[in-house]
Amino acid sequence: MLTAKQHELIRFIQQRLEDTGISPSFEEMKEALDLKSKSGVHRLISALEERGFIRRLPNRARALEVVKLPEDAVTGSEKPSAANDLVGAAMPTKTVAPEPANDIIDVPLHGRIAAGAPIEAIEGQSSMPVPAALLGPGEHYALEVSGDSMIEAGIFDGDFALVKRTDSARDGEIVVALVDNEEATLKYLRKDAGRVILDPANGAYDPQVYDAHRVQVQGKLAGLLRRYH
Repeated sequence: MLTAKQHELIRFIQQRLEDTGISPSFEEMKEALDLKSKSGVHRLISALEERGFIRRLPNRARALEVVKLPEDAVTGSEKPSAANDLVGAAMPTKTVAPEPANDIIDVPLHGRIAAGAPIEAIEGQSSMPVPAALLGPGEHYALEVSGDSMIEAGIFDGDFALVKRTDSARDGEIVVALVDNEEATLKYLRKDAGRVILDPANGAYDPQVYDAHRVQVQGKLAGLLRRYH
């Protein structure tokens, strides 16, 4: 079942596509649903995408396609007959939209994280704009990288790590690992016989080995942003 906001959003997207052939921007969706931030829109879109109601068109951050509608999300002035029910049926042909500009999503910026010896992860109150095309489904946050232990993975001091929030990950994935509930680091995850091994991507650093209960996964790397001065 969809929530009321999910119903409202898919109706709004479908109506805009029918009227203009162009999917609405994140700002327009935020205003239409009376949400406080674009991150709320992103969560709703991700949920609809995961349930198969909409899909994002490749390489076009603003281009959304409604795959199917819930039974009560009928647009237009009249409800169609059963023979023309939109649920599970092919959607009407849409006008080809021009190539849209990228949408921007504000994600929380939670201070700095070590790519070296663990340092304290600072909970900040700020946010940073991120192109929506860089983020997939799920909730995300950003951390500024400090140190050089992940340079062989292409992660450098001063980069911004875009992290998908999760408490689990597979061996070989780059994760945000919280050690002893107070220090955080960005490393490859490896598990072995009740231990957690945090592997660097720099031959100058040794792996960090902890008892499994001391380490909590707080997210896994989803992307990077880099500033050039």
